[in-house]
Amino acid sequence: MALDSPRVAGSGAADDRGGGDAAIILRSRHEPEHFAVLFGKYATQIQRYATRRLGAGAADDVVAETFLVAFKQRDRFDLARADARPWLYGISTNLIGRHRRAEIRQYRALARTGIDPVAEPFTDRVDAAASADRSSKPLAAALAGLPAAHRDALLLVAWGDLTYEQAAGALARRRSRRRQKRRSSPRSAAPTARPPGRAA
Repeated sequence: MALDSPRVAGSGAADDRGGGDAAIILRSRHEPEHFAVLFGKYATQIQRYATRRLGAGAADDVVAETFLVAFKQRDRFDLARADARPWLYGISTNLIGRHRRAEIRQYRALARTGIDPVAEPFTDRVDAAASADRSSKPLAAALAGLPAAHRDALLLVAWGDLTYEQAAGALARRRSRRRQKRRSSPRSAAPTARPPGRAA
């Protein structure tokens, strides 16, 4: 059973012609309610991705916050990109980063039970436990042991269904923001000490 995203009046094929997601975002800059079309297209995908990484409870918050952040930052979206998925997945991955402990708990639970949190609500719990894929347990344990940056890249491709280039682009924006924060931190502005024995 698939989750259905809400349909928005006026959404549909006509909104996707001539620019795809970029056209939707451009129009939403003047008609903010039109941003709901983007939500209708991608909320279910972002929900599945966040649920696999954090579980259903935290995923709901991540999805809501992803689209709130995207809405607030829509003026900064690069309209040369027709596909907004890498941008949305990048935002959600950053938000998931705030929940690293919950994510590791999720993988450890999957390693113990073998039950995928995305599939589990739609199947009988007993059947799911009996037919759980044996490979999911060691995979979940391996995911829990990966460094966060490696896990993010892997899961954007595997679960987010992004290309390598799209995943790299989604993660590059985060690395760029971190570098900017480091440069502006008080420690980076502090003068460096001279090595002993050197004259000024």
